[in-house]
Amino acid sequence: TLPTPAVATLTRSLRADLGVMITASHNPFEDNGIKLFGPDGMKLNDDAELQIESLMERDPSDDLAQPRNLGRAKRIDDAQARYLEIAKATFPRELRLSDLRIVVDCANGSAYKVAPTALWELGAEVIPMNVKPDGFNINDGCGAVMPQLMAKEVVRERADLGIAFDGDADRLIICDEKGQIVDGDQLLGLIAGEWNQKGRLKKKSVVSTVMSNLGLEHYLESQKLKLDRTKVGDRYVLERMRKTGANIGGEQSGHLILSDFSTTGDGLIAALQVLEILVRGGKRASEACRVFEPIPQILKNVRVARGSDPLSTPKVKAAIAKADKQLNGEGRILVRASGTEPVIRIMAEGDRDVIEDIIDTIAEVILAEV
Repeated sequence: TLPTPAVATLTRSLRADLGVMITASHNPFEDNGIKLFGPDGMKLNDDAELQIESLMERDPSDDLAQPRNLGRAKRIDDAQARYLEIAKATFPRELRLSDLRIVVDCANGSAYKVAPTALWELGAEVIPMNVKPDGFNINDGCGAVMPQLMAKEVVRERADLGIAFDGDADRLIICDEKGQIVDGDQLLGLIAGEWNQKGRLKKKSVVSTVMSNLGLEHYLESQKLKLDRTKVGDRYVLERMRKTGANIGGEQSGHLILSDFSTTGDGLIAALQVLEILVRGGKRASEACRVFEPIPQILKNVRVARGSDPLSTPKVKAAIAKADKQLNGEGRILVRASGTEPVIRIMAEGDRDVIEDIIDTIAEVILAEV
């Protein structure tokens, strides 16, 4: 079993024409889909994926190639070991994790072997969780989508920190020794600040999405750095990074793209960069990992009928405009359709009492329009 970033990395290193990952990402196994990577290890763009989808919808009896004409399959038995060495090589050889006791929640997913092994080989005492995948229990109340489980184990085991991956290990969430959750925004700020001090941060810029907390933006501004926002999705973050030359990007959800090392979000490599900062600084996770105070943020999901488009209705547009005016520049409101399920996501930042009312009002208007 390989993590998604391992497929991306090996597609490039093996000089393959295409990388294919069958995964539900952070979702239940029923949602399995296909992630595709080009020869450069990058996710295919939207246009290329649409072309492939149109081919898949065609009658196979048409002019599509027959399986017997497509060449041969060859198993690469050391694929996991190759990726393990590539990931470990991003951690400085002069450093060890010998003094760290780390809880690792692998979500019964693709990192169940490679992540604990990497940390152990670098010297850490590893307490693995959810490392018995059966094909059905992946992301089931565990991993990066449910980091509270890891946090409880960290406190119970008196560990130094916890690391939770999602099912395909392209994202991570961390918690400190007190069991406090550290999300992708905080990790972006932590790594960007450290790399900026060392002259490693390119373009004085960090790429993230419209979902990232305003607190991150304010923190980066205090460091004379820029937060460059894109629409939601790690592929859009990477596209912007390639366009601008930035070398750090990611999402609040824990996708961290460090283009010095990898062509996609890589939970294990990102974790190793955080651990390097902790070891070099000699600080506990609770002292180092919260680099800014987040502005109160509330996210509400409103389930709608598949195919419906309530965001285009005048009443919903008016409700959003009114909410924006109500915030008066002291917060943000973002309403968008999910790209993976029939859900409208409403996110607001600002004074908690104000944004609670705003979100409830917009949700009611949306429900009335579907």
